[in-house]
Amino acid sequence: MVEHDALRATREAYDAAAVTYAELFRDSLGERPLDRAMLSAFAEVVRATGRGRVADLGCGPGHVTAHLVESGLAAFGVDASPAMIESARRAHPGLRFDVGSMAALDIQDGELDGVLARWSVIHTPPRELPVLLAEFHRVLTPGGHLLIGFSATDGPAHPTQVFDHAVAPAYRWSPDHLAALLRESGLAEVARLVREPEPTDRRQFQEVHLLARKAVTASA
Repeated sequence: MVEHDALRATREAYDAAAVTYAELFRDSLGERPLDRAMLSAFAEVVRATGRGRVADLGCGPGHVTAHLVESGLAAFGVDASPAMIESARRAHPGLRFDVGSMAALDIQDGELDGVLARWSVIHTPPRELPVLLAEFHRVLTPGGHLLIGFSATDGPAHPTQVFDHAVAPAYRWSPDHLAALLRESGLAEVARLVREPEPTDRRQFQEVHLLARKAVTASA
């Protein structure tokens, strides 16, 4: 598969920012009780599905992967940035972290009970997102769950909006529009959490977590 310029540029930008990123976000979950609650719900439904096998896609420095393992899941991390993976391995030497692309995962069909994509699809151009969602569907077992996190657009009239991310250009999504794309990919929405921005947040965007489930009768 030929790597396109946007993916290469994003990977290189995260390689350059890996050390700073790890320092900034190492303890970020401690300040986000609603995020922790959604991750706990995700862990519970995944454990009920099977053996709790989860891929944290776009895992960055690995702090959320470690949180999933502490929640009782057999979680591992995948990231396109080799520098991020090196950082994750240093911080969490007992866990598994792999360099890889979300568009072509080195994971067998139906192997996973859960997929976490926490702010990891935001750099994907909108026309290419269905490719990633199809890949998430492929690796999930029937009945498996996806938890996807992203920033919301300013309203339903805006399916997507570009914003100037600190590392690389990124996209916001209308929650309803992204939920529709999930349905088209065979992933039915189960629940969503929408967090309003705090007055002190640098960007005044809503933050969204969508929990979706692969149909039990669907083929892997």
